[in-house]
Amino acid sequence: MAHCRVPNFLLILLGPMLFAVGWATMESQVLYELERDPAYWDAQARETLDAALKLRPRDHQAKNIILFLGDGMGVSTVSAARILRGQMEGRSGEETVLAMDTFPYVALSKTYSVDRQVADSASTATAYHCGVKANAKTVGLSANAVAYECNTTFGNEVYSVLRRAKAQGKSVGIVTTTRVQHASPAAAYAHSVSRGWYSDADLPSSAREQGCVDIATQLVTNVDIDVILGGGRMYMTPKGTPDPEYPTSNSRKGDRKDKMNLIDIWLKNKSSHYVWHKKEFDEINIKTTDRLMGLFEPKDMRFEVFRNSTRDPSIMEMTEKAIQILNKNPKGYFLFVEDEIDHGHHDGIAKLALTEAVAFDKAIQRAAQLTRESDTLTVVTADHSHVFTFGGSTPRGNPIFGEIIQNDKMPFTSILYANGPGYIHVNGSRGNITMEYMQQAAVPLDVETHGGEDVTIYAKGPMAHLFHGVKEQNYLSCTSSSHFIILLLCCMLLFHKR
Repeated sequence: MAHCRVPNFLLILLGPMLFAVGWATMESQVLYELERDPAYWDAQARETLDAALKLRPRDHQAKNIILFLGDGMGVSTVSAARILRGQMEGRSGEETVLAMDTFPYVALSKTYSVDRQVADSASTATAYHCGVKANAKTVGLSANAVAYECNTTFGNEVYSVLRRAKAQGKSVGIVTTTRVQHASPAAAYAHSVSRGWYSDADLPSSAREQGCVDIATQLVTNVDIDVILGGGRMYMTPKGTPDPEYPTSNSRKGDRKDKMNLIDIWLKNKSSHYVWHKKEFDEINIKTTDRLMGLFEPKDMRFEVFRNSTRDPSIMEMTEKAIQILNKNPKGYFLFVEDEIDHGHHDGIAKLALTEAVAFDKAIQRAAQLTRESDTLTVVTADHSHVFTFGGSTPRGNPIFGEIIQNDKMPFTSILYANGPGYIHVNGSRGNITMEYMQQAAVPLDVETHGGEDVTIYAKGPMAHLFHGVKEQNYLSCTSSSHFIILLLCCMLLFHKR
């Protein structure tokens, strides 16, 4: 469980008192008292230094790799989510240790794309999945491909860690809280000049005539993916097919003009199961299931705040099931796990984004319980940041979604966006806060934008020490000489125990 770090010797001294009262409330009170004493910080620093001195690189190959991708999870998002998780657990929050905070190796990733100073999720996905920086809006293609121009697809395909791991006989999986055809997972298996060509209905007629294929079709034809969990049902079934969960909704019906049922095509392989409801998901027998597709919403899955826990699994539950199935392969596995923190930020509603980040961290924590650091390389990173910040000289333990009163007697939200729908300006003056859930923004935009600063890479396990310093984003799947030498794959396949 993530919690504040009280030095071991103090835990021994304070143990009886902590058990005598409620842990969460007493923990904060005790911490405030301890932090007044320089001995507290000295003991904490010594304990941290001792752990660092004992750290030794695991310089042997990894059997398994899990790549966690927090879409839109910039450094400020991690910091705010850390506070939120602590406050959700009854503490002041700042001293909380997230699961990702415990990873011993940390680096920074430069997120620009070939044509954009501030990148999108498609070009960044191509960088960390396939090892090359690319152009915005394109997935699984080098920068020779031009967005929306179908004829620039062919000959410019680049290949992902997932695809190469499968070629080595490993099991592979994708878990996402978006539609499984979305930009971040799509670059793991598809090649498209448009990240928005989810089904054949999204392709212009000229693109179909030139031979371009929609992303959903590529999901089931390009790579034999063992576990696929997320949203995106409507892109897999013939146009007009009623959705099983929303049978009367016209906007959620099947979308495909070619009349193909891609779920049925995927199910033709043996030991395959398809589910769309959590009850079916929970009943899956991992011992007899080698391949699992779970599509729990017609498009993206619901935000964690709005998730119906009886109908849709959490990202932690999906991650757990994926690991249990993939881990049966004696040759190992590659698993990609994405949480769509990004969409909450775009809405200018920090609560949606940060509760996603907390759920994401719980999935990372659960994965750590199910794997061994000795044979599993786990990497946590983001594709890009957002124009999101929090500040204002707030006091310790201030609610992360709280307000601050300025000298003009007008409140402002301690969380702010540089742009977005939260702009409030009335007759040349700063407007009063009238929106309960939306944070304030400096520039009026319908949708808040990505940020361009570096994002963090956290790593643990075999060869995790290769993630250090400030790197280009494609370093996660770096290139070398005339062919791809994938850093993640190197950790899995090309380094041998000394």
